[in-house]
Amino acid sequence: MEEGTLTALGYCGGTEDYSARQWDGREGCEVRQILDRVADKWSLLVIALLDRRGLRFTELKREIDGISQRMLTVTLRQLERDGLISRTVHPVVPPRVDYALTPLGETLHATIQSLVMWTETHQDEIAAARADYDQRAELAPA
Repeated sequence: MEEGTLTALGYCGGTEDYSARQWDGREGCEVRQILDRVADKWSLLVIALLDRRGLRFTELKREIDGISQRMLTVTLRQLERDGLISRTVHPVVPPRVDYALTPLGETLHATIQSLVMWTETHQDEIAAARADYDQRAELAPA
């Protein structure tokens, strides 16, 4: 195999040692694609909302301020494709569709919850750092 050739489709580095290089920007990098998916604001909100119970499309739309119907549809399809949520269609008129976290999605929710807790713990420090930065930026010559 030539140097620099990927060993397998989607391969973008080993996972033995944590490194930002694992987040390779190449199109075929699975790690980067997954991070892009689960870290976008709509996916995070959907996963957070589905933590306690399954919800219908209209309930999700009502709970997520600012999301369009199309963006919610795209987000749900992508999360379903990745195995993070399940979609159940009930044979009633009008059709009823419920979304819920899968066991895999539940493990991701735990990680998201840790990130939110970190943010809540350190929000005052971050606010102070921002204020300090903004003050220095105002005083810096243009």
